[in-house]
Amino acid sequence: MSEEAPPSRRGDPAVDIKGAAFLPYMIMEDIVEKLKLLNYEEEFVARHGQRPISRTYFAVPGSAGEQFFVFSNLLSWLLELNGKRFEAPLEDDDPNAVVSSIMSEVKSLGLNTDFPPSRLKAGCGDEVCYILNQLASKALEMRQFSWERPEYTEEEANEESIEDDPMDEQIEDENIDEDYEDEIMLDIGEVNTSSQDAIEVQKQEDLLESSTDALEWKMEVERVMPSLKVHLRSDKDWRTHLDQMLENRKNMSTSLTASKTHLDQMHQEITRTLEKITSREKYINSQMEGPIAEYRRLKDRLAEIEEKYRSAGSTVTDQSRTLAQITEELEGIKAQMDEKGTTMTDSGPLVKIKQAITKVKNELIQMELRIGVLQHVVITAKVNDKTAMTRDMNSEDHFSDLKTSF
Repeated sequence: MSEEAPPSRRGDPAVDIKGAAFLPYMIMEDIVEKLKLLNYEEEFVARHGQRPISRTYFAVPGSAGEQFFVFSNLLSWLLELNGKRFEAPLEDDDPNAVVSSIMSEVKSLGLNTDFPPSRLKAGCGDEVCYILNQLASKALEMRQFSWERPEYTEEEANEESIEDDPMDEQIEDENIDEDYEDEIMLDIGEVNTSSQDAIEVQKQEDLLESSTDALEWKMEVERVMPSLKVHLRSDKDWRTHLDQMLENRKNMSTSLTASKTHLDQMHQEITRTLEKITSREKYINSQMEGPIAEYRRLKDRLAEIEEKYRSAGSTVTDQSRTLAQITEELEGIKAQMDEKGTTMTDSGPLVKIKQAITKVKNELIQMELRIGVLQHVVITAKVNDKTAMTRDMNSEDHFSDLKTSF
């Protein structure tokens, strides 16, 4: 199996030109095969209750949280196979802390970590596939597993070379006349050149010496043998097909006899089982008639109670709405009563009234004093006016007396 390029060569133009975009898919093929060799279906999938991963699971982006959780748990199992103690993280663990722990464990195994740790949080990509593949390879080395060349038995190779495809047989039956004519034409052409070719071949065989290893030649023959097919042609193909049809019919009759016996036995067993099931069903129905009738009665009773409950529920809703309105009005009345009670028990207004009365009395005293002063001024003015008037009158009388005297 192919090993992936390390992360340090991910920017190499040679790697990019050869199809770095398809590298994760190739690595995932290796990972799945190595995990099967490590028996991960029983030791990991069954123990953790997870589904087996597909051949493109970590190569194609999907649900980041789910892929990271599966990656971390699979990596924990592979680290245990490599002799490292790494506790499997939970789904609600901090991804940064989990990635930091993974990087430290991977570095301790000597793997290349020349890439940003944030690449692992996606749960897919080149880095994830690289780490899983390297850990799987080291786990196989811990179990002392080694890759060997495939071995092919001689019987399998001969069977593959002799067996013909049914479609090939049909094509050969249809083109047999054309092939036969071509062979005749080739034979005629070969007769004319056979003598000259034989002389040239004889000369060449005298000069050539084989330098090919017999073992390599045998391996090459075994390799190309499945591609070679031996086509046996007969002038009586229809008779061969007829014999094959008769033989197949005989085999089918023999198989049908044995199969019919088994099918009849199965039919009888199935019939008896169905009869038992029918009788048991009738018995159960007869025994359950009373409970079924009681169940129906209780179901009708339940429907009536549910209807009453719904109507009572609507009434309770209306009453609750009315209660809420009354409670709101009561709260308003209580607030008014508390305000009036506070006003009645409060002595502040009374003190203010007394102070106002005292102030009014003081003002009345001052007003009376001012009125007295004004009355005194007015009386004094009146007296002064009367005095002046009397004086004027007296002066006028004196003046008139003086006039009369003169």
